[in-house]
This record gives sequence, C-alpha cells and structure tokens, in this order.
Amino acid sequence: MSLPVVLEPGSSWGTRFTTYRRALAAAQKPGAGVPAYMRWVNRGAARVVAAACAAFGWTPNFVSFISVCFSTLGLIVLVAVPPTWWSGLIVGTALAVGFMFDSADGQVSRVTGASSKTGEWVDHVADAFMVYRPESWWLAVVALVYGWVTSGQFMSQILAEQFVRAAGRKQTRGGNLRSFILLPTDPGVVCWSFALWGLGAPFMVFYTFLAAVAVAHSSMSLRRRYRDLRALDAAAKQGDGRA
Repeated sequence: MSLPVVLEPGSSWGTRFTTYRRALAAAQKPGAGVPAYMRWVNRGAARVVAAACAAFGWTPNFVSFISVCFSTLGLIVLVAVPPTWWSGLIVGTALAVGFMFDSADGQVSRVTGASSKTGEWVDHVADAFMVYRPESWWLAVVALVYGWVTSGQFMSQILAEQFVRAAGRKQTRGGNLRSFILLPTDPGVVCWSFALWGLGAPFMVFYTFLAAVAVAHSSMSLRRRYRDLRALDAAAKQGDGRA
C-alpha cells in the first residue's frame, strides 16, 4: 500500500486506524543496524500512535506539540523536583513518551500526505545536575560533552548518508547483532536512564557509561564515514578521468 493513504469519505475510526497502521508497517524503514530499543520498541509503538493520531485527524504539528509537552514535562520534573525514585520514573517515562511521539509525527505526515515540522527534542539538561548535585559538578561536564558528541554525530551521519545515496551506493547498516551492540547509543535508553535519577551513584555511573560509549561510537563512526567519502571522491575522480 503506497503512501499517502486515501480513504473513503465517512470511514470509521477503526477502519482508518487499521488501514493507516498496515500502510505504515509496509513502508517501515529497514531496521538492520538500528539500535535495538529504537528498532523493536520505539518504532512499533510510534507506528501505532501515528495510526491512532492520523485516524483522529490530528496534524503532524499537533503530534509534534504533544512530543514537546511530554519532553518538557520530563525536563521540568528533572529540574524542579529533588531526585527521588518516583521523580526519576516520571522523568524517564515522560522523555520516552516524548521520544515516541517525536517519532510518530513524521509517520503521520507520510501516511496522510500532510506537511510537518520536526518537533524539537532535547536529550540533556546540564543545569539539573548543578541544582541538585553541586558536589558532582563533573557530571554536568559529562552531560555537555555527551550532548555535543551525539548531536554532531547525528548530523554528520545524516549528511554522509545523503552523499552515499546520491552516489548510488548501497548503505551498509549491519544486522541484528549490531542493533544490540548499539543499544547504549539508543535515545530511548538515554530517556529511560533517568529512571535512575533518584538513586544517585547508579545513575551517575550508568549515565557516564552511556556518554563514554557515545564518544567511542562517534569516533569510530566518523572515521568509517570519512573513509567511505574518501573512497567516493576517489571513484568520482577516476570516472572523470575516463570521461
């Protein structure tokens, strides 16, 4: 079933939901090499949410707004409420739900043919560490480095994929094992890590571990992408020389 989906006027909500969900499942992006939580949990949940939102007639921008609301709620609790086991659970859940709706807005756009602006998504708030754990000032530095590395790596990955796609080369994504290896780099894991926020040391250790993995993964990914693009440049020069 091609996207966008065109339905008969007056169709029931159940019909719209089922049709949208099936269309989105058929058009799902390849999952090979995608971090495990995003691949097997967030994508499926976001697909159901997107189908429901589209069946209700909600616009992609409204779905993005819901994402921002949940993300903002999580960040407000993170900053305003002292670290406890229950506040951490609220933060982790709110960020994870915001991430899910952030993934759903684009699917609503594709299945309905509506235009959409991508909702803003914020993963890290360094100020929260300084408010409630001033003795752990180093964790604020970890958060800032973490945010800088993941943002830069994400944007460079998108740009490199566009270059490879434009050159007509096949993307190499890896298999299921790669999805599990990349699990610590999954945004969903980062969201749920805040469920440990009220536990103090366990959160600090786990969050620092995720940051360290992100730095290592970014270093390897950038090096690999650099080699790929150098190979594309060399192939292009050879092609120009034969022309």
